[in-house]
Amino acid sequence: MNTIELESDKGMKRLSDEVTKEQLMADFMVVLADAEALLKASANQGGEKLAEVRAKAEESLRTVKAKLAGTQTLLLAKTKTVTDTTDAYVHDNPWSAIGISAGVGLLIGLLIGRR
Repeated sequence: MNTIELESDKGMKRLSDEVTKEQLMADFMVVLADAEALLKASANQGGEKLAEVRAKAEESLRTVKAKLAGTQTLLLAKTKTVTDTTDAYVHDNPWSAIGISAGVGLLIGLLIGRR
C-alpha cells in the first residue's frame, strides 16, 4: 500500500511540476510575442547596427520558438501519460482514491478553519 501511495505522490509532484512548466511556457510565449511586436515596431528605424541587431534578435526568436514548440509537444505527451496513469489508478483502486480525496479535503478544511 505504501508503494502505491508513494507512486501516486510522485505522479502528483510530476503533475504539479508540469503545470508550473505550462504556466512558464505560456508566460514565455507572451514575452516572445512582445519581442516580435517590438522588432516589427522598430523595423522602420534606420542604421546598419540596428538592422544587424534586429536580424540577430529575429533569428534568436525563431530558434526559441522552434525549441518551445518541441518542449510543448513533449510536455503535453507527459501530461497525458500522468493523466492516464492517475485515471488507471483511480479505476483500479476506487476506495483508495476516495480515501485520499477525503483526507485531502479534510486537511484543506482544517487549514481553512484555522483562519
